[in-house]
Amino acid sequence: MDLCFATNNRNKLEEVSRLIGSEFRIISLKEIGCSEEIPEIFPTISENSYAKAYYIFRKFHRDVFADDTGLEVEVLGGEPGVHSARYTGPGKDSNDNIRLLLNKLGDNSNRSARFKTVITLILNGKSYQFEGIINGNITKKKKGENGFGYDPVFLPEGYEVTFAEMTSEEKNRISHRAIAINKLALFLNSGKVS
Repeated sequence: MDLCFATNNRNKLEEVSRLIGSEFRIISLKEIGCSEEIPEIFPTISENSYAKAYYIFRKFHRDVFADDTGLEVEVLGGEPGVHSARYTGPGKDSNDNIRLLLNKLGDNSNRSARFKTVITLILNGKSYQFEGIINGNITKKKKGENGFGYDPVFLPEGYEVTFAEMTSEEKNRISHRAIAINKLALFLNSGKVS
């Protein structure tokens, strides 16, 4: 069964394809001919996730799932949240975002944070949402070379290494996206899908 994942992010596509298994062929936006930027204009992660999935479903008439993920830092009132990818503005990269986050945190002793992913699946015209959350802390400096985004500064609760110090297999067992994708996969493989 083909399922469009509403992204062209190669890292996400690879991560999700490994997690979801061989029962489903995950196809990208590029593969369905979508080259436009899908607007993310809503104030919550779940609304943005739904809006992205609905946009593809309405325009391309495809079964689709979309995710939205944010890093929420407690002492920053949930920042960067829905603005995680563009924390420092359009055209900036992960290093700029991390630099801004660490500057805002400074020497604050409360470094509690969580990654939150919400996946919206639109299948046969019906929508479903799956959430994954992992708690942790923001380190004072970058550690590790793997992963992407804020992985070099996110230390998951109960671990001694950041996401960027883990192998992709280790991260995929515990990450926020893995939790949400596993819920999606369980649903898809439950026999409820007709």
